[in-house]
Amino acid sequence: MDMAVSRVKSTYSMDGETVRTLDSLARRWKVTKSEALRRAIQMAAAREPPGEAQLRALEDAQRSMRLARKVADAWLEGARRERRAASRRGEGPR
Repeated sequence: MDMAVSRVKSTYSMDGETVRTLDSLARRWKVTKSEALRRAIQMAAAREPPGEAQLRALEDAQRSMRLARKVADAWLEGARRERRAASRRGEGPR
């Protein structure tokens, strides 16, 4: 038994390169351009945001150090002082 799938017709403006890429995907996947666009959107939505894995790894590393908040805040303040001093000496990033 086939269930009807609700569809919404939409109009979007795309640059030529994007249209060619969509055409290419539709041919490669042997589907309509609408289906190729649906698949591409679903794949993009399922992907982890850029940098998310790296941020999680950093947070895991920080947790594994079991660094007390007071010690971390003291280190941060020292780093800020060093950056300000280097900036006053003209040693900052360019």
